[in-house]
Amino acid sequence: MFKFLSLLFLVSVISNVSKVPSPDQVCGKWMSSEKSLIVEVYKEKDEYKAKVIWFKNTDTSKRMDEWTDKHNPDPAFRNRKLIGMSILKNMIYVPKSNSWENGTIYDAKNGREWDASAYIDKNGELRVTGYWHLKFIGRTMSFTRI
Repeated sequence: MFKFLSLLFLVSVISNVSKVPSPDQVCGKWMSSEKSLIVEVYKEKDEYKAKVIWFKNTDTSKRMDEWTDKHNPDPAFRNRKLIGMSILKNMIYVPKSNSWENGTIYDAKNGREWDASAYIDKNGELRVTGYWHLKFIGRTMSFTRI
């Protein structure tokens, strides 16, 4: 009986370990809920970052890979391409809250950088919040894994 209970306990522990969220679960390609942006989240050292790999291009005067960061307040960055541009950086995984915190997100539409945090909700959607000092004042975008 003791061996059976020990085995049952061991199976229970192993199954619970497999349910522990992985910090790398955020890595991969994600499409915005508006279907206007695809980003690739990746890990570099202990930080999580994201880059633009596609965006909805309604202005056909240029190819997608010709669009630049024209709204950047720093003239030195205005010629960098939007495709491949890093828009999320310095995110650190926080196991206690199962979220990624203390990052920054860049909004190429207005050339501003905001504080950022992210988590994956119970439906598997990535929820990224850009904010200025206080999260509840920020704006949250939803992304679906592709």
